[in-house]
Amino acid sequence: MLKPITFQLPHFTLRGLSFGNPKGKVVLCLHGWLDNAASFMPFLAAVNSTSKQLNNNDLVNKYYICLDWVGHGLSEHRGDDAHYHFLDYVYDLLQLFELTQWKNVHILAHSMGGMIASAFAATFPEKVNSLTLIDTLGFITANAEDTTTQLKKGLLSRLKVNSAHKLKAKSIEDGAEKSVNSNNVFSLETAIRARMQVSDLSFENTKLLIERSLLPVNEGFVWRTDKRLRTVSPYRYTLAQATQLLSDIQVPVLLVYGSQGLKQVSGGMVALSESISHFKSEVLSGGHHVHMEQPDMLTKLLSSFWREQ
Repeated sequence: MLKPITFQLPHFTLRGLSFGNPKGKVVLCLHGWLDNAASFMPFLAAVNSTSKQLNNNDLVNKYYICLDWVGHGLSEHRGDDAHYHFLDYVYDLLQLFELTQWKNVHILAHSMGGMIASAFAATFPEKVNSLTLIDTLGFITANAEDTTTQLKKGLLSRLKVNSAHKLKAKSIEDGAEKSVNSNNVFSLETAIRARMQVSDLSFENTKLLIERSLLPVNEGFVWRTDKRLRTVSPYRYTLAQATQLLSDIQVPVLLVYGSQGLKQVSGGMVALSESISHFKSEVLSGGHHVHMEQPDMLTKLLSSFWREQ
């Protein structure tokens, strides 16, 4: 049974879903950009069903924590004077581990969540038992000679979002922005169809994600998600920096990627995987959200991978 969970960090509240034995080994599940904790609901259902089929309680005896990153899902937004720097997410994780005093945690992370988890595992290996990456490997990089251009793009994108906010009369409820302009209100079906147009998700999986990203109002729904998440990063690692960071990951790493997933994952796997000491990979039929498409296969892979640790 899924249960809501809350973590009060110094400057905002993180929310999420929990499943399993609270006294068991922690499995921290970290979603991707503009997704939320519901990304792992098919996987948790598979954990439950697979355990019954195999009559093996090892999987359900673990304690699964599926977070909504700050600004996503039901979690609060960052303060008005803050932004969504990549490295700040890593610090959010550090604060969470300090709060909970977790040790030797298994991390299961998709897309952006995997990039954050990779940086965290490299920097604080004593806190991580293993790292499973879902259709993600490495970091988004830029050439050193593009630093000024990247900075300009990032700062102008912030200015654009901030200016748009000032032009709208709004109130804040549970971290969601509600404009008095009725044009910003839409139906659940509209939101689901819009997300499906820019992803490879099925209707059912899209609905899971969208429902946790919306706030109901009288006329329909508005987005909970912080609009600042869509701003361009003003700074990115160079390939050399990214490779150095990966080389400091000492924990066992399992990459599970989709046969129709991100090309940069399968294309860059040989070069980037050589930087990681303990690395193995598995390909499953599916796209970027392969963990939602193939939860049963993912469960079996993880059961074997975790037993090895």
